[in-house]
Amino acid sequence: MAIGSVHNVSDSLFDVPGERASTDLGADAVFRRDSGAPLAVRMRPANLDEVIGQQHLLGPGSPLRRLVEGSGAASVLLYGPPGTGKTTLASLLSQATGRRFEALSALSAGVKDVRAVIDLARRRLAAGEQTVLFIDEIHRFSKTQQDALLAAVENRIVLLVGATTENPSFSVVSPLLSRSLILQLQPLTPDDIRAVLARAIEDERGLGGKVTVTEEAIEHIVRIAGGDARRALTALEASAESAADGTVDLELVEATVDKAAVRYDRAGDQHYDVISAFIKSIRGSDVDAAVHYLARMLAAGEDPRFIARRLMIHASEDVGMADPTALQTATAAAQVVQQVGLPECKLALAQATIHLATAPKSGAVTTAIGKAMADVSQGKAGAVPPYLRDGHYAGAKLLGNAQGYKFPHNSREGVVTQQYPPDELVGVDYYLPTDHGNERTVGPRVEKLRKIVRGE
Repeated sequence: MAIGSVHNVSDSLFDVPGERASTDLGADAVFRRDSGAPLAVRMRPANLDEVIGQQHLLGPGSPLRRLVEGSGAASVLLYGPPGTGKTTLASLLSQATGRRFEALSALSAGVKDVRAVIDLARRRLAAGEQTVLFIDEIHRFSKTQQDALLAAVENRIVLLVGATTENPSFSVVSPLLSRSLILQLQPLTPDDIRAVLARAIEDERGLGGKVTVTEEAIEHIVRIAGGDARRALTALEASAESAADGTVDLELVEATVDKAAVRYDRAGDQHYDVISAFIKSIRGSDVDAAVHYLARMLAAGEDPRFIARRLMIHASEDVGMADPTALQTATAAAQVVQQVGLPECKLALAQATIHLATAPKSGAVTTAIGKAMADVSQGKAGAVPPYLRDGHYAGAKLLGNAQGYKFPHNSREGVVTQQYPPDELVGVDYYLPTDHGNERTVGPRVEKLRKIVRGE
């Protein structure tokens, strides 16, 4: 950490002239305007008018705009995928009038550093100055580090601005959440990325019009950027550096950048959103969407065992008896994952995904066990009829256990009239087959069996 150090030449985005610097945000947070800085840094907006996207957060009177303009008083958590403007907004906050700005990176700061900034902010507040504390990657702070901020945030000794790529609901402690506004930044739209690229190509801070970029090249960069402005500018810069004749075309971009961005975090928001979309696509019988989300998870490094577990659950939850072989396929795929592993097991996962997506659907199994569990939780769990009880131990006969039990195999049909459930559940139907797939055959059989067993 740089707390306590003196900077004679200030080139850090978050340096406050005349103050001790507490910034440790790495190369991405350095806001140099010289030509040697990365294109994404040189093109970082210098004011709100240059910000592209996130207009839902920057409208007149919005908490974020008021904070940037120096009049807001709320702590905020900026949550969104990479390259959507979190650091940009922090850089604008550093210029807010009437406030001092301190920045920490959760990658390197500890509780001692947090307390040092809070002590500095307390002294400034006594002198009539307010401090904005920016914490990058705040989701990486431990619970203890986050707890160290609570009193200072609650008493407005500091105005906290936290940036995170993960859903704060999963990564930030509840007391800090309740004291902050959560502002979600959205991935930039294709039009936003085009505007970012157009500015970078023409602006003197960027390429200054010295490079020609074809429309096909721009569209390819837009596609691979995945809503990430930093990735788009990095791809443009790398391609421009390789343009011997000053022209960036599609072939050059493809040769320079060969892989699209995949927005995914294995422990947070995207993890849950994509697996949710995966399961809902299978449930909705959209095989193509299901395969897409499977590929997306695999490309992002998701644990194939997690995917296999979800497929096994889904086989019973949403296919069930409409296709009893679905569970067999899902279980077999899980075994392939265990015994073969990546990359080959992706084929078995794809086969199971396609099987489940194209299979007839039924939630009857889920409904049946749900209703039965609800009855049990409500106390509907009466005595087991005596003739169904265990009769294999000494004294069982004296208690009347297993006496009078009708053995189904002794009947011609293999089914006899006999009460099986406790008295208060006689006649209750839990399993209600649909007319989908195999249940079209199971349904009439279940109805016939119930009539025989109940003596109707």
